[in-house]
Amino acid sequence: MTDNGVDIRALAKLARLDVTNEEVAKLEQEIPSILGFVDTIQKADVPNEISQPELRNVMRADTDAIESGIHTETLLGAAPTREGDYVAVKQVITRKSN
Repeated sequence: MTDNGVDIRALAKLARLDVTNEEVAKLEQEIPSILGFVDTIQKADVPNEISQPELRNVMRADTDAIESGIHTETLLGAAPTREGDYVAVKQVITRKSN
């Protein structure tokens, strides 16, 4: 148990964590400083009312619509290799067969 009355083993049990004696010793050293930091944050002077930005409609009309596929051949032509209408790449993930 730490100086602040925190029972590390009880917390670990609640969190369903297995902790070693070394981890308990390390956490007993770290927990008080973490709690001190939380206490510092809680003491910060924050105004009660948080200003919200004015909401507005950010959608726009799609005025520059493009014709689907007009650049496909140009893009595929720039690829090092292709298979039909697809860019061919080396396989990077293998699947195990059962």
